[in-house]
Amino acid sequence: MTNEELLRVNNLKTYFHTKDGTIKAVDEVTFKIDEGTTLGLAGESGCGKTTVAMSILNLIPHLFKTEGGILKQVISKGEIVQGEIWYKGRDLLKMSQDEITQIRGKEIAMIFQNPIPALNPLEVIGFQVGEGVKAHEQTGREKLRELVFDYLGKVELKDAKQRYKHDPHMFSGGEGQRIMVAMALISGPSLLMADEPTKNLDTIVQRQILTLLREMKKKFSLSMLLITHDLSVIAEASDHVALMYCGKFMEYSDAVSIYKNPRHPYTQGLLASIPRIDVKKRAKRFPGEPPNPLVPIPGCKFHPRCQHATENCRREEPQLLEIKPGHFVACSRVEDIPQA
Repeated sequence: MTNEELLRVNNLKTYFHTKDGTIKAVDEVTFKIDEGTTLGLAGESGCGKTTVAMSILNLIPHLFKTEGGILKQVISKGEIVQGEIWYKGRDLLKMSQDEITQIRGKEIAMIFQNPIPALNPLEVIGFQVGEGVKAHEQTGREKLRELVFDYLGKVELKDAKQRYKHDPHMFSGGEGQRIMVAMALISGPSLLMADEPTKNLDTIVQRQILTLLREMKKKFSLSMLLITHDLSVIAEASDHVALMYCGKFMEYSDAVSIYKNPRHPYTQGLLASIPRIDVKKRAKRFPGEPPNPLVPIPGCKFHPRCQHATENCRREEPQLLEIKPGHFVACSRVEDIPQA
């Protein structure tokens, strides 16, 4: 690992405007990823994790309703409202579409969750793995074919040369994830963003995919943004961890500090809900549910579910403050709350 900064996100705000109101999917998020390191981005479903990654790629969508192929209604308009995304000294948000297209998929790659549905059902997997190289470079057909074989071999896809022309539905979820990893790595990126890479996979296959990602990270000197709701995956694969809730960071530090000394009630609750074999305490159910993003919450966004909330928590929203070097917490009562 090095101390060279690869990516820095400053005060990022990404909103979705709907007829019922505005969803603040990402709300003033700041973080960095150094070369050779992994940032684990964790939190419950709907907290804004994937939107952070899509903002980095400048792929914030508009959602439309159609009938019979005819556009009927715009359901949601996505917009990066504010912020900076610095990659290798350049702000991605100030680039033209042609410039960002040259970076997207080549220098910054993404592994999407649910690999088989993410693949094009109308194209064989060999074509899809090599598509990124073809889009960014002038490569001969035979050379590209050998490069695809090489990368399918690197991710240990069984019988790659025989299955090169198979359709996506002929592969299992674990095999599909290996194909997605090959697609992401074949263009030689510096930053790999993995969105729920072990979701819906059984325990043995999860282990295989995590091992593969670690090996590929080391082999290709990658930096990673690892997105998941599974804190056991985050613990195993991350150098730094950020916990998101309602589009905001609740806690952000190195992985050891987060797991050994969590300071935010949200982090403490998530960790307490995980079964562990190294302690005698039983896992506790995390009370409540993530709120409706269209309903405004005054004060701290977490206060309706927090057992330590006071009247001040219901009025004033806490800032993400550094409580010790490199450890940031967004809680006005952090000094009063018992440490886990």
